Amino acid sequence: MSSGNVLNIGILGAANIAKLFVEAVRSSANVRVRAVASRDSTRAQAFAKAYDVPVVHASYNELLADPAIDAIYNPLPNNLHAEWSIRSAQARKHVLCEKPLCLTSAEATAMFEAAEANGVYMVEGYPYRCQPQTIALRQLLKDRAIGSLQTLHASFGFKLEDRSNIRFDPALGGGSLMDAGSYPVSMIRTIAGERPLKVHAMARWVDNGVDRTMVGSMEHASGLLAQFSCSFSTARHRRATIIGDNGTINTTYYNDTSAAMPPQIQITRGVGWDAPRETLDFPAMSGFLAEAEAFAALVKDGWSAWPGALPEESRDIMRTLEALKESAQTGRAVSLD
Repeated sequence: MSSGNVLNIGILGAANIAKLFVEAVRSSANVRVRAVASRDSTRAQAFAKAYDVPVVHASYNELLADPAIDAIYNPLPNNLHAEWSIRSAQARKHVLCEKPLCLTSAEATAMFEAAEANGVYMVEGYPYRCQPQTIALRQLLKDRAIGSLQTLHASFGFKLEDRSNIRFDPALGGGSLMDAGSYPVSMIRTIAGERPLKVHAMARWVDNGVDRTMVGSMEHASGLLAQFSCSFSTARHRRATIIGDNGTINTTYYNDTSAAMPPQIQITRGVGWDAPRETLDFPAMSGFLAEAEAFAALVKDGWSAWPGALPEESRDIMRTLEALKESAQTGRAVSLD
């Protein structure tokens, strides 16, 4: 890190999600947003002024050449994730890339190869993975708190009716699967500990070929059967139900938690209707802050400090998203092997 133990981050673009990221890390003693770059200099200046970012660069390349920047946060549109994450790695900057990591398995492979070749870390941003709630969930599953996993369902949806939103633009990697769907798919990968062998999906489409809603099933080598759903047409929700042979878990997996959206795990231990039920409560916090702190720890201490998605997991998530889209388009099950 270029300034003691502080990780200096530069942001590519001035996307809305970047505003949430900057606000979240403002209180961090380990992470500092030092610079922003945008193709629109007026927009970059306004962003920097509004969020107290000290340095504005006139281009992405100028930001990557800044020796004071240790790492890049990449919240660009989905279709630009691979190109600019690879360029960031080639500039010897660590990379925290927004989900979905990219659009194809080939891009994912190229991204991680670039990071390895240049001696930097590259990770995909799922803030919920760094929340205490998710860390505790993973430990419960590791401890077989509900026995052997049998089935699970993970979902995320919300209303999106503005057709000018980039999430509806096929050229930018739009669609409910690549946006909302990456969360339940990543959650299933987290819980399963492996990528599926086979997937089968169906969708509802808008007239430009972008999926508005998608549901699907996944078969795993362990015997686990999983279902996911994502949508731009539902009431807002993000939750998972995990069922073992000796209990059940219900949990949310929000990016940010609060008194209004409390981080809780509801666990039933046992097989009968009268099995004891327990609600586990966790500290409410910003997932973006937790993620940024964990990213700084990763750069400082290595992979053991990172509770987020590892490269192998991100490659599996991308391959699964790819297969689900193919299945929904063709109406056939798709094997991942």
